[in-house]
Amino acid sequence: MERIYMDHAATSPMHPEVIEKMIPYMAEMFGNPSSIHSFGRESRHVLDKARQTIANSIRAKEHEIIFTSGGTEADNTAIIGYALANREKGNHIITTTIEHHAVLHTCEYLEKQGFHVTYLPVDENGLITAEQVANSLTDETILVTIMFGNNEVGSIQPIHKIGSLLKEHQAVFHTDAVQAYGIIPINVEEHGIDLMSVSAHKINGPKGTGFLYVRLGLKLQPQAHGGEQERKRRAGTENVAGVVGLSHAVSIAKSTIEERTQEYTKYRSSFLAKLDNSGIVYHVNGDIDHTLPHILNISFPGTNVESMLVNLDLAGIAVSSGSACTAGSIEPSHVLVAMYGKDSERIQNSIRFSFGYGNTLTQVERAAEETASIVKRLTRQ
Repeated sequence: MERIYMDHAATSPMHPEVIEKMIPYMAEMFGNPSSIHSFGRESRHVLDKARQTIANSIRAKEHEIIFTSGGTEADNTAIIGYALANREKGNHIITTTIEHHAVLHTCEYLEKQGFHVTYLPVDENGLITAEQVANSLTDETILVTIMFGNNEVGSIQPIHKIGSLLKEHQAVFHTDAVQAYGIIPINVEEHGIDLMSVSAHKINGPKGTGFLYVRLGLKLQPQAHGGEQERKRRAGTENVAGVVGLSHAVSIAKSTIEERTQEYTKYRSSFLAKLDNSGIVYHVNGDIDHTLPHILNISFPGTNVESMLVNLDLAGIAVSSGSACTAGSIEPSHVLVAMYGKDSERIQNSIRFSFGYGNTLTQVERAAEETASIVKRLTRQ
């Protein structure tokens, strides 16, 4: 039985070319980038090239890129680092109720440090408006952190409008772009983004590697203390092999973004067409016209998450019920609760399908047919 992986929003398989690029930096070119001898200079040169490649992908400057261990560290560094370094300007932060826990739990930590956080509610499509942000701004607001695209339902927030709004305010704008980067084009200048978090393993790069974009001139309080790496902003010897993998994954993602968008949109349409033809009842969570093309979150009335996931896995189809970071949790999805309320049946019967590298239309259609068959069996249609 062919196994079909459709949980790319949780993590993606490494691209073979990325693996090939990384191997020499684990086996031969292993120097510490901070060393002044030839081995160290070799690694430093590679980091500099990677930083330039990544900066170019978002229209930033190379010194505005900080290498991190992934999206969570990038979020923590941006939010805590900026809040603590700029506390004299105010103590108010604005975010949303559907952020990744790397942001929500970080904001909760800052509340314990005396900061005030406003959590903006979303509508049934998982969206906020720039007006909500405007109405929540105060003279004390120093940071607005709103994710670019949601990891569970794919909702894309009005980042450009929010960025334009904040140009007239002291608050800086951070966005968790872990799920959106590499899927849709991002220009930090056009969008008015000051801080942005990205993770390699969502774009077919290695786990444990990511980056944080920090607009030149912003003051951050380092969260790791030690050496003077990353221009004294993030201590610790850089993961050279990981950065090489990240850089190449970025190059591949950038060169194939239009092709993949068309491909994932076709997959999504074909998947839903198969469900329609089967005659089962389902509801798409979120507005397809305002979601990331690779994420499809569907509610199946009369079923429950556990039964669906087990049956799909037995059929060789790997999907999820939401964020992989809360796998095994008995708590319902905080995203779906925010969208539909804690009493909605959707929080108990919704499944996330997410497409990516290695998927084919044949696989997607087979997954849809198996899903429809399982739903019929579980609901005895």
